[in-house]
Amino acid sequence: MLRVLAAFVLVTGMAAWPGGVQANEEAAWEALRNGGVAIIRHARAPGTGDPSNFRLGDCTTQRNLSQTGRDQSRRLGDRFREEGVDVGAALHSRWCRARDTAELAFPDAAAPEPALDSFFQNRSRSDAQTRATREIVAGWDGPGALVLVTHQVNVTALTGVFPREGEVVVIEPANEGVAVVGRIRP
Repeated sequence: MLRVLAAFVLVTGMAAWPGGVQANEEAAWEALRNGGVAIIRHARAPGTGDPSNFRLGDCTTQRNLSQTGRDQSRRLGDRFREEGVDVGAALHSRWCRARDTAELAFPDAAAPEPALDSFFQNRSRSDAQTRATREIVAGWDGPGALVLVTHQVNVTALTGVFPREGEVVVIEPANEGVAVVGRIRP
């Protein structure tokens, strides 16, 4: 038992080693330069969920990006350009924080996509929206990379990853779902 525990600690420690993170990020950037797909949790928006008076299309009733989140979004777009990633489309949830993240990072490619809307308040929509998002991913054929800006619940349902705000998860179609190629920390 002690050997198994020691092996587990060694393997998980190596996965957390900075070089492992760097290799993971480089694989992610390479996939994106080759027309891959990135699913991104919107940038910093303090709080959780939305107020009880939430209305789609009315940003005054929603959680919105903080100034930090707006700056984070611009830096994200700058980083994609510095890494040589051509973004063919940046589809986003219709929630203001996701829309603003996409428009600040990828202003010429941003477009709304209802399949990316949050289902945090209505979990019954999870399966249908996740299936629709998988179809978008499977159907992407460029040109350039596809960026999907959405919410934590959507990213987690699709990938199993619980992303930080502004985190990029690079994915590819696999069987009936997706496989994670790599992650790019904010």
